[in-house]
Amino acid sequence: MQAVILAGGLGTRLWPLTRTVPKPMVPVAGVPYLEHQLRLLAKQGIRSILILTGYLGEQIEEYFGDGSKLGLAIGYSREQAPAGTGGALRDACEKLAETVLVIYGDSYLPVDYTATLAMLEGSSAAGLLVVYDNRLSDTSVKNNVDVDASGYVTRYEKDSPGPLGYVEAGVLAFRREVVSMIAPEGLVSLEKETFPRLIASRRLIAQITTQRFYDIGTPDRLKAIEEFLAA
Repeated sequence: MQAVILAGGLGTRLWPLTRTVPKPMVPVAGVPYLEHQLRLLAKQGIRSILILTGYLGEQIEEYFGDGSKLGLAIGYSREQAPAGTGGALRDACEKLAETVLVIYGDSYLPVDYTATLAMLEGSSAAGLLVVYDNRLSDTSVKNNVDVDASGYVTRYEKDSPGPLGYVEAGVLAFRREVVSMIAPEGLVSLEKETFPRLIASRRLIAQITTQRFYDIGTPDRLKAIEEFLAA
């Protein structure tokens, strides 16, 4: 099993913290945030890791190296220019397994990732979103996903979420064929360009979880995950 971590963002909402360090390297509970993600993957036996770096990516590569200190085998693909979430996957295509777990580099969702991959592999879908049942509204993130009774994603609204039922939880799974749907060059967003195509062809399914996810996208959310992980 292979996990791919999208770790190339600028993290502008965390400035000045991210002026000199990439967002995944922001300290949380005593270590770089990314280390918590990697330790969770290792605990579940997912040891093949590909980290897609960008802004200040050399700091990530120097700190974690080949991953052996964490019992992992870590490889890297670094953006030479901002390519977006889709572009980063496209540019790493040759390093991707046939089915991959994809995790945003600023999200933490402690669920069974092997079950996520198994759910995709047991379906005819090309992609899967893990979505949080946000009825408690405890994440400060607005709902942005709708799912039908058969488990297919029917709507995804990145920038203007409406009265939808779930919120994307920062964990995805894809078959490698999804990469062929991404534009061959330039800046490409999975959320804005790839998800709509998968939804239109009914090839994007959802795994619903009641496990709250955390992220480090803003100072308030950073404080919340610090408290969670420290405990």
